[in-house]
Amino acid sequence: MVLSDDLFDKFVKLVYRKTGIFYERNKKYYVQKRLEKRAEMLQLDSIHDYYRMLKFSTDSAEFDKLINELTVNETYFFRDYPQLRNFAEEVLPMVVREKNKSNNRNLKIWSAACSTGEEPYTLSIILQEMLDEPKTWNLQIVASDINTDVLRTARIGVYEHRSVRDVPPEYLKKYFTKQDGSYRVNPDVKKFVQFRKINLMDSDAVGHITGCDFIFCRNCLIYFDDESRKAVLADFYESLNPGGIIFLGHSESVGRISSAYRMQRIGDGIVYSKPR
Repeated sequence: MVLSDDLFDKFVKLVYRKTGIFYERNKKYYVQKRLEKRAEMLQLDSIHDYYRMLKFSTDSAEFDKLINELTVNETYFFRDYPQLRNFAEEVLPMVVREKNKSNNRNLKIWSAACSTGEEPYTLSIILQEMLDEPKTWNLQIVASDINTDVLRTARIGVYEHRSVRDVPPEYLKKYFTKQDGSYRVNPDVKKFVQFRKINLMDSDAVGHITGCDFIFCRNCLIYFDDESRKAVLADFYESLNPGGIIFLGHSESVGRISSAYRMQRIGDGIVYSKPR
């Protein structure tokens, strides 16, 4: 099947308008192979026929399937361990101290672009390890993604060895059950995590998530352009409590996109917070 530059641009605009994800021309081959797969699955004669179907359909189901094909979902437990260690040993205790002053026992984290669930489950483990008397806290981890396939995997919570390779052995024994060569996340980890399908460019859906102490959105905004990043960060700002903190990937920066956040060095890490 042929994908002309003009048709590629039309697909890019369609995807961008609905999701904020933008593909440069150097991603044309990557996009084409996934468009071909969907067109062949639907027994269409050409990619152009597939484009017309997407553009004029009132049913979003096929567009969701295309997004499932296009989005990259590379993740594993305790990914970027130095950043998570900084969160666990420096940032989290700082926020907990502030909450203790007002006897506030609510703690809410949003794992945006959570993929197959390794990140939010990792955060659940960290909270249970680092909080004194975690049972006395009202803990909530909202985990969201636009990809319905990865959310299905996340809810099941069963992973191959590759996903748990960086889990400390004592945590692997404590928080997972090994079965037939795979590892199932234990109920005590899962009970704090709620999975939702959310398109980060859907301000209405994002606006329903409020009262967050932390937002983790790591290695996601690199697929957005500056305009989309600005919109997402503005919505994140509204979702955070005053003093709430956002964690991004190492190649991502808030400062160049939004002046609303305050950059902080806490321990050996850089975070961005909503001013109190």
